[in-house]
Amino acid sequence: MMALPPILRGLRLPVVASPMFILSTPKLVIAQCTSGVVGSMPALNARPAELLDEWLAEITEGIAAHNRAHPDRPAAPYAINQIVHKSNDRLEHDMAVCAKYKVPIVITSLGAREDINQAVHAWGGIVLHDVINNTFAHKAIDKGADGLIAVATGAGGHAGVKNPIALIAEIREWFQGPLLLSGAIGTGDGILAAQAMGADLAYIGSAFIATEEARAAQDYKDMVVASTSDDIVYTNLFTGVHGNYLRGSILKAGLDPDHLPESDPSKMNFGGNAAAKAWKDIWGCGQGIGAVKAVLPTSQLVARLAAEYAAARQRLAV
Repeated sequence: MMALPPILRGLRLPVVASPMFILSTPKLVIAQCTSGVVGSMPALNARPAELLDEWLAEITEGIAAHNRAHPDRPAAPYAINQIVHKSNDRLEHDMAVCAKYKVPIVITSLGAREDINQAVHAWGGIVLHDVINNTFAHKAIDKGADGLIAVATGAGGHAGVKNPIALIAEIREWFQGPLLLSGAIGTGDGILAAQAMGADLAYIGSAFIATEEARAAQDYKDMVVASTSDDIVYTNLFTGVHGNYLRGSILKAGLDPDHLPESDPSKMNFGGNAAAKAWKDIWGCGQGIGAVKAVLPTSQLVARLAAEYAAARQRLAV
């Protein structure tokens, strides 16, 4: 494998925290970065659009303040997720704000666009694109993405159906650049397993729902703590794209999680109120939450992951 770009080196843990719709805000991103993992959030979480400028200023200053106070352990960089699907009518505006702050990492989803990649490269950033299969991986790299996020089965929110071992192996046959693995990773052992498969970093989201800094209702956090992989339902009903959701939230909405209808993919909407309502009422979550036993500060979650990762390395003598 090729060496990672400098921006992804020197992390406390080889982890990128995935951007969670509605839940990720500057408070969580700063906590993730100052704990030593890449923090991230979707640009669309800033509503109205003008709020994105304020949020990026808050993240920039929060990281800078930490680095001034702790020069011996600088914060990890942050990432902003852009939905490049045609339904996102904010993309041009949000990219201009990202350019203003020279966002170091941009995560693109639901479509690969050469012009977006070129724009990020122009200000010195890198692009990681999430994919659910090898075909989409090829398209993303052909259009200029720097790295890939392999979204395997069990990932929270929008997810694929590929076994992670198979997906990583297929991508590594031809791609030697930055590769992240997403899907049911909630322990330090899982982080090391991702690297053993051939990924460079783990991509973790659901475990961060049950943190004090996440913008989730207390009922949502409590349900994550109380649930296991048996409580995850895979459906495309809510956004038109298949994803994983908490069974309890579906029941709470008055629906039968075992008999959900199929949705029309052409009705996808990620920039408007319909998508926000779906994620607000129907709670996304991945299969890795069995490891989540309590609502904790982000710093404590990362400390747990780091201890587990070190123990796993020692156990395997790597």
